[in-house]
Amino acid sequence: MAEPILSLRNLNKSFGPVHVLKDVNFNAYAGQVTALVGDNGAGKSTLIKCIAGIYTPESGDFIFEGKPVQISGPRDATALGIEIVYQDLALCDNLDIVHNMFLGREEKSGLTLNESAMESLAKKTLDGLSVRTVKSIRQKVASLSGGQRQTVAIARAVLWNSKVVILDEPTAALGVAQTEQVLKLVRQLADNGLAVIVISHNLNDVFQVADNIAAMYLGSMAAQVDKSSVSQNDVVRLITTGSAETVTGGKK
Repeated sequence: MAEPILSLRNLNKSFGPVHVLKDVNFNAYAGQVTALVGDNGAGKSTLIKCIAGIYTPESGDFIFEGKPVQISGPRDATALGIEIVYQDLALCDNLDIVHNMFLGREEKSGLTLNESAMESLAKKTLDGLSVRTVKSIRQKVASLSGGQRQTVAIARAVLWNSKVVILDEPTAALGVAQTEQVLKLVRQLADNGLAVIVISHNLNDVFQVADNIAAMYLGSMAAQVDKSSVSQNDVVRLITTGSAETVTGGKK
């Protein structure tokens, strides 16, 4: 396996007396989908928020593109090319697709918005992701389906030359057809060379789209394994017991 674009080493994070992350190691690879799995309370969201700069760990190392980096806030993460799409998507129903994609980062021409430039970049981004389900990029987000909304949120994340895209439960509450649409888009992101991290509770989705799987258990990384080397039962065992010995021979 190639060198990871993002590597976390011995990450620790506590909230008062609660030790939420315990010496966590984690890798994300360019051109691959890494699924982050674990039961509720395993530490997945805290780990992702540390990567995104929302939380600052007490100790541990961040290695990005082979170099040590400091992520002290969301701007540091964004500057490196790390974007996150949260489960609530943070879209504005009253705005169209273009304005949602540029929300807070609008292109301007003098004192006015450069509508043509934003529209051109939005269309180019959606075309680059092979998105065919949106009729018009000037549609109001309120008129979009759940799958289309997820598509817009993902497209916004990759608009800014991102290198790592984190997706928090991207298929939650979607129907079968919309789930398939979003999973194809996730795969397209990796095929375009991005490192994609997907948090998911749905192991069917994980095994359909992921290249490797990182399983957390009670704040620790039970194991990070190649998908082809494990079964769904193996992953369930990692999630529920934290035991990696029968899955990886004890290697983490």
